[in-house]
Amino acid sequence: MAERKPRQPRSKAEKPARGRREKKTSDPVANPEVRLHELREEMFKLRFQFATRQLTNTARIRTVRRDIARVMTLQRQRELTAARSGS
Repeated sequence: MAERKPRQPRSKAEKPARGRREKKTSDPVANPEVRLHELREEMFKLRFQFATRQLTNTARIRTVRRDIARVMTLQRQRELTAARSGS
């Protein structure tokens, strides 16, 4: 059998926050158009899984729907501030 290397201890900076996972998708603040597109694709897939009875976590539909609303709200706020500063 191959010999295993001993694990190196992680420093505090490398350790992720407890109970929080890193997000796989892009930051909604940096690029809301891309984030909105990703969320809408995910929502489509979730609805399809729900219709075919393959969806195990039905609460995910709710969270994605709310995330879409958050991104759309952020976009609208940016539009209003741009219009206000342009006037």
